[in-house]
Amino acid sequence: MSAAAGPAPVKRQAIDRARIVGLIQSRGAILVLILAAIVAGSIFPDFLHAANVEDIVTAGTFLGLVAIGQTFVIILGGFDLSVGSMVGLGTVIAAYAQPFGWVPALLLPILAGILVGLIDGLLIARTRMAPFIVTLAALLALKGAAIALAGESMVVARPGFFGQIANAHWLGVSNLIVILVAAYALGALVLNRTPFGAAIFAIGGNEEAARMLGIQVERVKVLTYCVSGGLAGLSGALLAARLSSGISSAGNGYELQSIAAAVIGGVLLTGGVGTMTGALAGVLLLGLINNVINQIGSLSAAYQGLASGTFLLLAVIIQAGLSRTKRS
Repeated sequence: MSAAAGPAPVKRQAIDRARIVGLIQSRGAILVLILAAIVAGSIFPDFLHAANVEDIVTAGTFLGLVAIGQTFVIILGGFDLSVGSMVGLGTVIAAYAQPFGWVPALLLPILAGILVGLIDGLLIARTRMAPFIVTLAALLALKGAAIALAGESMVVARPGFFGQIANAHWLGVSNLIVILVAAYALGALVLNRTPFGAAIFAIGGNEEAARMLGIQVERVKVLTYCVSGGLAGLSGALLAARLSSGISSAGNGYELQSIAAAVIGGVLLTGGVGTMTGALAGVLLLGLINNVINQIGSLSAAYQGLASGTFLLLAVIIQAGLSRTKRS
């Protein structure tokens, strides 16, 4: 009896340790975001004012939408380098479509993004090509297409209802914030409460095991890249509405920033682990850093990249340590 009782506490300790590690991975970015906001608020009196907080969240909407799709893709076990260029192309398409009404201005960039995601997903799933190569090629092609359509100048969109989508308020809250919150709530619902989300986690955790379970891996991969492309297109459409113009260079760097936001938020680059709340916290944390640097005023924009890169490196190091602790 005493011999059998020995391993039980050890097993319970291992389970408890795994739960704690998992909680840190999924909720650590939220804690860091709260602490960073408290510190920034104590240094800068205006930081926690409602107007400044709204500016941070509103400015993060465009990257935030891209990060949702990127989170799906990374949990799946890949990544999407084409999203930044798709945002730029999306702004140009929306600006050209705006004279025909707000519906085509909003929908055409989304459909273009889905089409790009479909092509990327088919190449990755059917030919087993590396996501890095496929999405890098798409990045270059989309950037070239945006420049060809817009030239070196921007395409001006007429003011109207399309612009109000991104600049107006609903019940005192910016429409962009409403869209961002709704998008993350829907993303979390899909990821955690649907067979599609379960399949994404399964494939990211172990693709061969997922196949043995009967999951249609190729179909899930294609759909996931379609989601990523469509959200990048939506981000481009909303950015065009916000700026009343299409700019081919808009979205430059979003591919890396969205990966950074997801990883800072606890999404493992190896796939199979991640949450939408963590990814949102990563987006807001990057926005907080940029806002603080702007409030300092004496620092150049280069420090934004330095700070973001430092946070990303720390997040990867911490994740690696937590993963080893969880396995031990």
